[in-house]
This record gives sequence, C-alpha cells and structure tokens, in this order.
Amino acid sequence: MRPDDEIDHLLGRDHLVLRREHPTLDDALTRACTRGRIARVLPGVYADRAHAEDPVLRMAAVCRWDPNAVVQAQGAAMLTFWPKLAPPSTLQVASVTQHRPQPGFAFTRRRIPAELVTSAGPVRLTTPALTALELATTEFTDPIDVALHSRQVTLATLYDALRTTPQRPGNVDRRRVLLDSRAEPWSHAERQAHRLLRSEGITGWVANRKVHVGGATYFLDVGFDRERVAGEIDGRAHHCEPDVFESDRARQNALVLDGWLIVRFTWLMLTREPDYVIRTLRHALGARRLR
Repeated sequence: MRPDDEIDHLLGRDHLVLRREHPTLDDALTRACTRGRIARVLPGVYADRAHAEDPVLRMAAVCRWDPNAVVQAQGAAMLTFWPKLAPPSTLQVASVTQHRPQPGFAFTRRRIPAELVTSAGPVRLTTPALTALELATTEFTDPIDVALHSRQVTLATLYDALRTTPQRPGNVDRRRVLLDSRAEPWSHAERQAHRLLRSEGITGWVANRKVHVGGATYFLDVGFDRERVAGEIDGRAHHCEPDVFESDRARQNALVLDGWLIVRFTWLMLTREPDYVIRTLRHALGARRLR
C-alpha cells in the first residue's frame, strides 16, 4: 500500500494518525501536512482537515498523545452532563507531564485522583461531580444546577469530590456554593426560589418532589406535601419549544386533577417582586390548611 493510501486508511478508521505509532510514515505525514492534505492537531498528531477542529476529536487526540492527559472544565462538561454547552475554543487539560503551550490546548500540571477520572470513549475526563464543582463559582452556579438536573451527580458526590481534592484554590467558595445547593436546585431560578423560601422562614417543602399520577412520573419544583401545594418555577428560558409547551400543560392538568394546587412564578417575580411570591405562596398554603 502506498504511504498516502495508508494515511487515508488510518484517517478513515478514526480520523487520527500519530507519527510515533507509524514510524514508516514519517516522511509521508510531513509531505501530506505541508501540502494541506492533513492538519496538525498536536506535535506528531494529525487529522483529516474536515475533522481537525472537531472538539471531541481534539479531546481524543490529546488523550492518545499523552496517556496521562485528563480533559477537564467545559470539555468534560459537554461530554457528560452538559451536552448543549458551547464547545470551548481552548481545551483545558490536566496532566502530570509538563507540556509546552499548544494552539487550542491549555495544560495544567496536576494529578487528578483516579476516582475522579472517567471516560467517554477514548477520552479521559474528570467526573461530572468534579467538573461541575470546579466550573461553578458563587456568582455562576449553573454548572452545579445543570449537573444536578441531569442526575449524573448528587449533593453527596459533589461533597465527595470536594473532600478528595483538598487545598485546591477556590475550595472555600466551592463549599459555600454546595451549602447554597443543599436543596439540590435544578436551575438558577429554582436556586433563587430556595434562597427566598429560606430567607422568609418557610418550611415543609421538598425540592424536585417526585410524584406519580396515572402511570406518569412528574417532578414538582417545590412541593408542600401536607397542603398538596406545588410551586412551579418558570425560568428565564422557560419552555420555548412547542412540544415542551404542550407537555407542560398536560402535566399541570394531571397534577390539578390529582389534587395539587399549583402556583407559578417567573424569574422576574422571584427577583423583582419577591414579596408577591411569598404572599401568594402563603395564601395558597393557608387556603389548603383551612380545608
């Protein structure tokens, strides 16, 4: 087989060719890269030009290039609990091996504990718990909220990740975020609602309360079991898709017929009219208690 044909065969198999794995192709790879037939991803790592900028391929490339590499941050999030996250322009990679800077990659000299490393195909990456924990800040809690909503993490696994990575810069703030997450919110709007309820001393509620109605399973954003009152939180990007709009109405009908009183609040209500939210909720709870 001609060298160029062999390169094409290897690229057709997994879109990557490593020079060290095919020493007989050394000169052919150099010529193909010079002519623009293939693209350099990392030193000695080549891809066909159509896939060279694909973030998942680049993650696979760095893990083949360095057996100690672990993808972290946004790259790890998009491969696990946050598939809708926009691909990062620069992949964050941890490794015990010291590397020079490479275009599109940022390397951190760090050993990730084995129990906090997982894999997605050929890509080694930080677990969802560690990924969410390290992406979150006191001002940007979305990573933890999205991870909890995906049910790929729990509050317990988040605390385990924090304990397993002691003395990391930022751990004090991460612990604060976890304390603020004690009711396990699934969105920033739900987190805001939980803060409001706690600040007003309202108790007896369960976040993301699972209920079974007519063979279907639903989750109430905030459920008061004793009064059978549900507080539904409509976030800033609430139910834009037509199919979600329709299913949400059917869901509410089923819950109402099952005896739940549902009150709905928006992000603007929570942030600009918190008194209205609390007043409405107290009214609903009081009406049910009178019954």
